[in-house]
Amino acid sequence: MIASIHDRGGKTIGLIRYLYGPGTEEEHIDPHLVAAFDPLTPDPGRDPNATYEHLQRLLDQPVTALPASKRPEKHVWHLSVRAAPEDPILSDEDWAAIARRMVAATGIALDGDEATCRWAAVRHADDHIHIIATLVRDDGRRPRLHNEARRAQAECRRIEVDYGLRRVAPGDGTAAKPPTSAERHKAEREGREQPAREELRETVRRGVAGAMSEEEFFDRLAAAGLLIRKRVAPSGDLLGYKVALPDNRNGEKEPVFYAGSTLSPDLSLPRIRKRFTADTPNQGTDAASVEAPSGPATARRRTATAAWQAVLVIDHGEDAEVAAHIAAAGEVLDALAKTSAAHTRAELREAAFAFVRATRSHIKAERGHDRALRQAARDLVYSGPALGRGEDGATTAMAIDMAFFLITAAAHWHAKKNHAQQAAAAREAAEHLRAAYQAAAEVPLGVLYQRGGRLPQPLRQKQAAHLRQTVPELAEQILAEAGWHALAATLADAETTGHDPAALLAEAAGRQELGTADSISDVLVWRLRRMAELPADATAMPEPTTTTTTTGNRRAARPSPNRDNRPRKTG
Repeated sequence: MIASIHDRGGKTIGLIRYLYGPGTEEEHIDPHLVAAFDPLTPDPGRDPNATYEHLQRLLDQPVTALPASKRPEKHVWHLSVRAAPEDPILSDEDWAAIARRMVAATGIALDGDEATCRWAAVRHADDHIHIIATLVRDDGRRPRLHNEARRAQAECRRIEVDYGLRRVAPGDGTAAKPPTSAERHKAEREGREQPAREELRETVRRGVAGAMSEEEFFDRLAAAGLLIRKRVAPSGDLLGYKVALPDNRNGEKEPVFYAGSTLSPDLSLPRIRKRFTADTPNQGTDAASVEAPSGPATARRRTATAAWQAVLVIDHGEDAEVAAHIAAAGEVLDALAKTSAAHTRAELREAAFAFVRATRSHIKAERGHDRALRQAARDLVYSGPALGRGEDGATTAMAIDMAFFLITAAAHWHAKKNHAQQAAAAREAAEHLRAAYQAAAEVPLGVLYQRGGRLPQPLRQKQAAHLRQTVPELAEQILAEAGWHALAATLADAETTGHDPAALLAEAAGRQELGTADSISDVLVWRLRRMAELPADATAMPEPTTTTTTTGNRRAARPSPNRDNRPRKTG
């Protein structure tokens, strides 16, 4: 159950007309009162003699009783309470009881207080109610509404238990502000896919992904078509910024600007600056100075490597380091969504959108440790859009494969920290990544499968022997998988290029929880091709034959202490 406190208003009659009206898309059905401050409150929905104005005057009476100079400009309080789609339909009596609990919990109408605020609860759909209240008590004083949103959510958690409803993960106050009802209705009227606030938030997020300076950040926003208004101190120092969509105007035809901090706490200029200053290392090579990738495929390989290394940090690092890596993982998802081909873009965009909630918690990120992931995001952006075929398409599957594992590791970490909303967001993002992976991997894995099917029988038997020798406990399961032929082809390719397939397989398979992967073959294929620096697109390689390199010429992949210790589940 979700309780949403909407922006305060100054016209009670306007909200009443909306609640009792047909709705923006004729979605309001049988609007009627389920509860109110007074059982005798007239109901314009059921009483033919009651009018909207009658209900408005009754609710506003404490306001109009005040001298005009003491009347609050915005005195209309509005709360909606919505059940989950899978919840049973509650009766009017149930919703009435819920309404009374909500006004008591928020401080609108405390139990036993005879001079409390006046309120009414309207139901015009099966799954939710709206509560309208006047923010002047009958004794002329104002109600105490400190933290009423948090108290409303806490009451929802208790209601879920009492009524056997879907349990919603409790919040921790780190979520970005959602669009207001007015912003949502405006987007619907104008035919926008999403409210302006969300579109701006997504654009700014992509603008900061991998950016290394304020100048670069603002250049990206301008290139994306946003209007930018900077707040400058008399000294000339930049204090903050606002952005607007060129076609999102108010009643005076002026652009509607949003400050970065109102879009999301981590998009304020001071928070963004921390990413830039942390990108200058104390020692060693600056990630920003690393040679730029020659194309999308190279950028995706680097992304897979950075994601692989980040998993170990999430599994074993300090909390501040982990928080930084999880935040940077969000930048990688934004960059992937921005640069990937059309058949994966929608799911990657949804993954990035969902994962944003997982990037914020009360654990303060220690920036600087996440340079490799931020550099990967930058590489993706500056390498340009990837084609959905050939090496670009295959390395996209490779990158998504490791991103899936990284996001899953983040979900596990949040769950261990009891970050319920963040863990749920990461799991949702992982499901979108699973779908994107399936779309990206279908063609390259199909090529590998056919390649493996054409292997000479002695060579395929040889790779099976390597498998039984290296992972005897999982060998028969892998051999029964549809992806075994793709793995056999990869092992043969590795041997053709001078690697020891058994040594490679031992390193790739030496990870925890390999037996829980949905497709062990998929996991091993991408790990092996990345470790052995094989083309992700197997059509770029000659067909393997029974003639192989001598043992003396074989070389195993270079071991890396940063590689992860667990595989991910693949679709």
